[in-house]
Amino acid sequence: MTELLSKIFIKDRDNVNSQKVRSSYINLTSITGILLNILLFAGKLVFGILANSIAIIADAFNNISDAGSSVVTWIGFRMSNKHVDEEHPFGHGRMEYITGFIVDMLIIFVGYELLTGSVEKIFNPVDQKASIFTYVMLGASVFVKLWLFLFYRKIGNKINAEPLRASSIDSISDCAATSIVLVSLILSSTLGWNIDGYVGVVVAIFILIAGVRAAKGTIDLLLGAPPSKEYIEELTEFIKKYKIVVGIHDLMVHDYGEGRKFISFHAEVPSDFDINIAHEEIDCLERDMHKKFGAIVTVHLDPIDVNDENVRNMREFAERCVKETDERFSIHDFRMTKGERLTNLIFDLVIPVDYDGKEEDAAKEVAKRIKEKDPNCFAVIKPEHPFC
Repeated sequence: MTELLSKIFIKDRDNVNSQKVRSSYINLTSITGILLNILLFAGKLVFGILANSIAIIADAFNNISDAGSSVVTWIGFRMSNKHVDEEHPFGHGRMEYITGFIVDMLIIFVGYELLTGSVEKIFNPVDQKASIFTYVMLGASVFVKLWLFLFYRKIGNKINAEPLRASSIDSISDCAATSIVLVSLILSSTLGWNIDGYVGVVVAIFILIAGVRAAKGTIDLLLGAPPSKEYIEELTEFIKKYKIVVGIHDLMVHDYGEGRKFISFHAEVPSDFDINIAHEEIDCLERDMHKKFGAIVTVHLDPIDVNDENVRNMREFAERCVKETDERFSIHDFRMTKGERLTNLIFDLVIPVDYDGKEEDAAKEVAKRIKEKDPNCFAVIKPEHPFC
C-alpha cells in the first residue's frame, strides 16, 4: 500500500535527496495520518462513552493527539524548507527536530493524562456496557495503527525524517495499547472482571515510555549526535576510491537537518605530489561527495612524506609507544624535525571520548614513554578526541 500511494501521489519518488520530493512524502504521510486518526478518534469516543470505558475514551484522545502531531510535523517540515537568511545561514532544517520534539512532548502529556484518569477509575470503577460494534471498532483500530506504524517507518527511513520515526514509535505503542484495551473489554464482558482502570494504567505507561524514548532520540540530534557507523564507513569507502588520498583524519559531520549536512576532513596526500594536480583532485572529490551524499564538503589537504624511510620508521616507533599506553589511542599529522641534540616527533594524539583520564595526562604519559625508549627523541603532542 505504501508503494502504491507513493507511486500515485509522488513524482520522482526515489530521488529522496530532493527537498521537493521530501516535501511530497511529508504531505502524503501528514494527510494520511490526520484523516485516519480523526476517524479513529470519532469512533472510539462514541463507543467509549456508550461503554462507560475510561480506557477507550483515553485511547480516543490519544488518537486526536496523533492527528495534532501530524499537523505539527507537517508545519515543521514546511518551515524547515525555508531558504537561508542573514540570521540562519545554515538554513532552517533543524525545525524538523524541534517539531519532532513537540510531538514527543504531546505523547508524554497524553500518557500522563491517561495515567491520572486511569488511577481515578481504579478507585471509582463504573460498569462497562460494550456492544459488538465496540469490539469491531477496537479491532479495526489495531490494524489501522499497525499499518500506520509500517507506513511511517518505511517513509521515515527512506527520507531519513526523525519526526516520522517518532510517529512510527507512537503508532506501534497505540497498537499495543488498543490491543490491551480490547482484551480487557473481553475479560470484563465474559468473566465480569472490571479492570478498565488497571488497563488504562498499563496503556499510559506504554505511551509514556514511547514518548520518553522518542524525546531522547530527538534531543540527541539537537545537541549534535555523531553519524552512524554505517554512514562513516560509506564515507570512508567512497573517499578511499581516490588514489591520491592515502589516509583521512579529523572527519566531522555537522547536521542541520536532512539535506543540510556539512562534511569536513583532512585528506592525507603524498608530499611529493604536484600541488596544482592535488588541488584539482581534491576539488573533484568535494564535488563527487556533494553529488553522492547531498552535503557541502570541505577538504583540507594534508601533505605527508611517504617515501622517507627514516620518517616512516619513527612514525611506527611513535605508534608503538601510543598503543602500549592505550590500545584505543591513535595518531595522525605526524611530522619529524631534527635539531642539534634532539629529534622532535610532532603529532596529534586521538583519544576516545570514553577515556576515563584527562587528555593532557594521556599525552604526557605517551611523551614520557617515548623519552624512556629513546632519550634522543622529544614528543610534541596535541591531544584531541574524534568527532565521528
